Amino acid sequence: MQAVTEGDRRKEVRILLEQIQAHPERDWTAARRRLATLNKLIAGAPRSRTH
Repeated sequence: MQAVTEGDRRKEVRILLEQIQAHPERDWTAARRRLATLNKLIAGAPRSRTH
């Protein structure tokens, strides 16, 4: 099992947003909840520092 990275979360956000934009007529309630969760996880993720 692999750890989920911030990059994985950002990719999922991008894909969900593309799907919502492509099909706004659908019920995206669950996807919007997932987006909110992903955004909270991304916002709370520690940033890696480069020297």
